[in-house]
Amino acid sequence: MRWGIGYSVAAYLLWGLFPIYFNAVATVPPFQVLAHRIVLSFVLLCAVVVVRGNWRGIVDALRSPRTAVSLFASASAIAANWGVFIWAVDAGHVLECSLGYFISPLVSVVLGVAVLKERLRRVQWLAVGLAGGAVVYQLAEFGVVPWVALSLAGSFATYGLLRKTVRIDPVGGLAVEAMMLMPVAFAFLVSAGIEGSGAFAARGWETDVLLMGAGPITVLPLILFVAGARRSRLATVGLLQYITPCAHFLLAVALFGEPVSRSGLTTFVCIWAALAMYSIDLLRRGHRS
Repeated sequence: MRWGIGYSVAAYLLWGLFPIYFNAVATVPPFQVLAHRIVLSFVLLCAVVVVRGNWRGIVDALRSPRTAVSLFASASAIAANWGVFIWAVDAGHVLECSLGYFISPLVSVVLGVAVLKERLRRVQWLAVGLAGGAVVYQLAEFGVVPWVALSLAGSFATYGLLRKTVRIDPVGGLAVEAMMLMPVAFAFLVSAGIEGSGAFAARGWETDVLLMGAGPITVLPLILFVAGARRSRLATVGLLQYITPCAHFLLAVALFGEPVSRSGLTTFVCIWAALAMYSIDLLRRGHRS
């Protein structure tokens, strides 16, 4: 149990520190960073699959047209999530990234109701309503839709929903998703290299090392997360997930110097209150069961 919590905390902390890495490669165009991440993740994930010897699960998944379509859809969702996040960090919107990942669990709840016909208790409806009200408040206050936050929350929640319907382990599933995205990503990098706009091997060894790190920073947290999830209670893992957006929030304010207005803080407080209600309800339900 303790090892499980340790693995989970390590995974969420690494995800929480992502803005530092992507800020370090901000001189590279976001789509090139995304393409490197996809290609290098595919290479590493293939190695992990070989070591673990779970090729059969991947082959079985690809034999089913329905599963293959679901994995292609989830691959598109996670690629969109990665792309928006990389661009947002590059553009100085880490605070909005934090908001997006705070909202994401509640968006997942809404998708569960709309798609899977799940039922919510009164407290859960109240939490969702409070979070929705916070987004509407920000829209009314600034006159701008927080599209980065909503895109991250929506794409990640959609990804989770799609993966919930597919019977394949997390590492194998991500390997298949990377395989589906890899041809386009690789072709994009080759095209950029031919045109002379490619960053790899053109901007110094420091940039090359950072870009080569795009694979490990993707795969390592995933492996830690899988190890933690297998050894921990689901409710515990659900609560620990807020480490990531908390880290994003602290980095945005303390490291990147993004300002937090009174209106923006009000939005965050409403989201935090909604998450507190939702989490307490989950804990109570877990203790009763």
